[in-house]
Amino acid sequence: MSRCTSTPRRESISTSTLPELPGVLVAKRHHLLVRWSHWLNVPILLGLILSGISIYWSSPIYQHKPDPLTGNFDVAADIGIWICAHVPGLHHYSSPPDWIYNHLGLGPYMLAPALRLHWFCAYLFMLNGVVYLVGLVLGGGWRGLLPRRSDFLDAFRMLRYYLGIPFAKITRRQWPHPRFNTKYNALQRAAYFSVPLAGCLSVATGWAIHKPMQLHLLASIFGGYNAARVWHFWLMWVFILFVIPHVILVFADGWDTLRGMIVGWSTRVTRAGLTANEP
Repeated sequence: MSRCTSTPRRESISTSTLPELPGVLVAKRHHLLVRWSHWLNVPILLGLILSGISIYWSSPIYQHKPDPLTGNFDVAADIGIWICAHVPGLHHYSSPPDWIYNHLGLGPYMLAPALRLHWFCAYLFMLNGVVYLVGLVLGGGWRGLLPRRSDFLDAFRMLRYYLGIPFAKITRRQWPHPRFNTKYNALQRAAYFSVPLAGCLSVATGWAIHKPMQLHLLASIFGGYNAARVWHFWLMWVFILFVIPHVILVFADGWDTLRGMIVGWSTRVTRAGLTANEP
């Protein structure tokens, strides 16, 4: 019998009925609804972040006593002032306190349009989340997100691999990818499990901020209206800090990982490698 270990458990990768190239096995990766919702999240999250930063301008969470010279009390404005004072080419910027809001948001004095855009994107975000969950159920992808006992050790191995890639490239030495027989490695599984959780918390804190009186029980879960705003603010940073390593690690894993999220299939093994152990 064949001792091929390239075919994972049922929750991982299943053989596709798509046309196969000679010598190559094609395997399903992601359900159509999962792929659609994944890519739709890019413009939706961008709209939420840009509008959210402009909403933040109207009532900053992190404030200090007004500066005796400028009257500024906003920490984000302080960052903009520092950037304009220390970055070459920005010394003559017209409004240093507004630098953050002009470059990372819709700009200052844009509260009304920012609120409209924010809630438009928020409803799309909630709808898209439902589509994502349906895709996970229909495609069986939810099994690949469940934590496993070996995740801690496997995550350490994957972290060591990712950190060693640049040094391996520079020294031209081989740096083998850790072997695993599941759809996601341990680091991916931890990230993809936590991001939907962060999305649910973002929706909950958003409603707690929007309707603090009608949904006072929900707001109280997060510590009240002001605390819910703090939660909502830092959940935004969870998404931002997720996207950066997510993109880097996808390219580090290679084209096959990206292709799986675009067309839904991937090339996992060659037929020559599969049949080499067959009697």
